[in-house]
Order: sequence, then structure tokens, then C-alpha cells
Amino acid sequence: MKHEWRKKEKQVYIPKAKPEQIVIPEYNFFTISGKGNPNSNHFTNFIAPLYALSYGVKMSLKQKPVLENYFDYTVYPLEGVWDISEKAKKNFNPNSPIDKDKLIFTLMIRQPNFVTRDYALEMIKKVTIKKPALFIDQVKFVKIAEGNCVQMLHIGSYDNEATTFKIMEEFAEQHNLERQSKIHREIYVSDFRKVAIEKLKTVLRFKVK
Repeated sequence: MKHEWRKKEKQVYIPKAKPEQIVIPEYNFFTISGKGNPNSNHFTNFIAPLYALSYGVKMSLKQKPVLENYFDYTVYPLEGVWDISEKAKKNFNPNSPIDKDKLIFTLMIRQPNFVTRDYALEMIKKVTIKKPALFIDQVKFVKIAEGNCVQMLHIGSYDNEATTFKIMEEFAEQHNLERQSKIHREIYVSDFRKVAIEKLKTVLRFKVK
């Protein structure tokens, strides 16, 4: 039976529209880092290689499983870890909108636990040869454990996330949890190309201690 993250891992990827505490274990990811406005045409250059690799892994394994403990699965959603530049931090004003040109990000797509580092690096080489125009050479295969976090499902425009973060921060304070930094993770449950802005679903998450 195919592993579908929407059904099997709801707590991680489909939380409720209210804040909750969660411990996220270690997962495998293809990641790529960059900076700049996510609304720019340039931003798509960072997304494309992640999907090319993720579907490359899935299809190659589906045709010829070569890894131990292999199982069929649905490709995981795009995720992003967001921060601002050091210069922007010096001039940060919590009451002013963030200059999106000053954003720093690491985008990623999770890979099943049975995908080994050697296999992932082999896939990066194959896709680099097949699609040299993509930023494949900038992609890394890493293991990330977020640990103790507060998360919440945000519904609507990305520009309105501040309201949801305020609710999450109030929840953290009420439960004697301290947000570690302004760095946060977004998981794009909805495809922004196909879903109306007011119906977009995005998991927002930040680390706490």
C-alpha cells in the first residue's frame, strides 16, 4: 500500500488551525539555499531542482527498487525555512513589513527514510547530466531534526502569516515555551498555482525551548 503523507502523517503535515506543541524527529531532505523575494521569477529556479530530484528518486525506485525497506509513497510537499539577512536584522522593526528582497531561505523536500545518502548523491549526478540548466549542483542531501516546536495551520495569504505567528507566540508563552529565534519553517500543503489565495493551507512552525 502506498504511503501517503496526507493520511499517514497528519500531525506533521495537516495540523489543526490552532497552535500545538510537537516534537519533529530526524528526516532526510534534498535542500537548496538562496536569498531574495519569493515572488520573483528567479525563485522558481530554486524549486524546480527539488521536484526534479524528488520525482526522479520516486520513479527510478518504482521501476526498479534497489534499496532495502523500499515502499511506494507520495512525494512530500515543498518546505521552506525562512530568515532575514544580518543587515536587515540590524534595522529590524517589528511594526513594519519585512522587505522580501532581504529574505534568506532554504527550500527542501523530504525523502523517505530508506533513501540513502549514496543513492541521493547518485540521483543528483544523474539529474545534473540530464537537466544541466537547473540548479541541481546547488542541492544538498541532509538529515534535519527540528526537535521541540510549536506549529499551526495557516489558511490564506502568505502576507497574513504575522497574525498566525502572534497566536503561536502567545500559545508558547502560556505554556512556558521560549521561541528560539525568528527563523521559521513553512510547509506548503496547497499548490499556490492551483488554489485560491484565501484557501491556501500552509503549516507554520518554529523551534522552542
